[in-house]
Amino acid sequence: MDRLTDADFALQDFAALESNVRSYSRSFPAIFSRARGSIMMTDDGRKIIDFFSGAGALNYGHNNHQLRSAITKYLGSDAVVHGLDMATPARLAFMETFNSTILRDRELHYRFQFPGPTGASAIEAALKLSRKVTGRQNVISFTRGYHGLSVGANAATGNRFYRAAGGVPLFGATFFPYDGYLGPTIDTADYLQRMLTDESSGVDLPAAILVETVQGEGGINVARKDWLQAIQRIARDVGALFIVDDIQMGCGRTGEFFSFEFAALSPDIIALSKSLSGYGLPLSLLLVKEEFDAWKPGEHTGTFRSNNLALVSATAALDIFWSSGILSQEVRRTGELMRRRLEAIASKYGNRFAVRGRGMAYGFDCHKPEIAEATTRRSFKKGLMVERCGPNDQVVKFLPALTIDREILDEGLLIFEDSLAETLNQTKCERLEDANNDR
Repeated sequence: MDRLTDADFALQDFAALESNVRSYSRSFPAIFSRARGSIMMTDDGRKIIDFFSGAGALNYGHNNHQLRSAITKYLGSDAVVHGLDMATPARLAFMETFNSTILRDRELHYRFQFPGPTGASAIEAALKLSRKVTGRQNVISFTRGYHGLSVGANAATGNRFYRAAGGVPLFGATFFPYDGYLGPTIDTADYLQRMLTDESSGVDLPAAILVETVQGEGGINVARKDWLQAIQRIARDVGALFIVDDIQMGCGRTGEFFSFEFAALSPDIIALSKSLSGYGLPLSLLLVKEEFDAWKPGEHTGTFRSNNLALVSATAALDIFWSSGILSQEVRRTGELMRRRLEAIASKYGNRFAVRGRGMAYGFDCHKPEIAEATTRRSFKKGLMVERCGPNDQVVKFLPALTIDREILDEGLLIFEDSLAETLNQTKCERLEDANNDR
């Protein structure tokens, strides 16, 4: 019998004190005390390579010292941390830097709205604004999409597990098949267009079409350039606002700052959060085209619409990582390395697994949730934090920091490869044992 450690007793205290709703502490059973870059340290001295990056909130790794310096300098100056939506130098500096560093070079023009601390806050505000602008109620969302768990965002989220937990009827969204959902030969954009242009289709004209260019929680499903362009064109044709949810895949995750740049899109509203602050501090943002900024003053409000400390770190992240194209180039190079390595692992087992993704967001589809679960559990025991996604959590999701050292990346991928091999070997042995018992 294994002897209980101090960490085991501490985890038991969490179980006794904290709600059953806790999730990641179950997937990664350890007490984490320190972190730097792509390495987390547990209380009992274990080193864990982080391929999870705070569910995409830590694109630049843990405790980047340049971002931390900007934060501590601001804190040491007695500057305003909480100020509702009052004017502060931190707010102005962020907007000016974002405009000059990100928007101007891309010939994009947007107004800034700080809707609240979370990605779900941004989606709620985007849907509310779309309905106000158009006078319509329906929203088009897509199969396997994930947009948050507050009521409006959850209504546009496909997963039944999350929808069932809402406790109230979820309405206001009509779901259509995402790119590739019905197979490679069926154009689901054409299907959407036919339904929205047919007066007798039974589908109400939408206030908005809401889409992720890469579905993160849905299984790392990647939309094609032509499909995304078609969806944007359909939105324009039917008078709906075109919203891109870039909460997890934005801020450089797919290579460019925005995940839709490769398709040359011009969304009416862009939702950002997660890695926007650059340091894991809560911050969300809507970028709204000026002609759709129909709010009356105070019509959509909240106590934590922007955190000046998060704005300071966000401004520093823009200056450090996005004032040149170096990071984008590195993400593309590292992402290509990840793709080759994961495809090489998959090829060992014939057509049993699938690899898909873009930039530095990749999914390894095990097709069977028990294989993905056992592999990620073994990976953590060996020193790698990697999470699952997909309708049945059958996809292993890789979201390492965009700034990860190549040696650490290689080490983490090797741990995953070994863990998968051990899982498959054990599964094979269990099948043989069951077959022998049945004789």
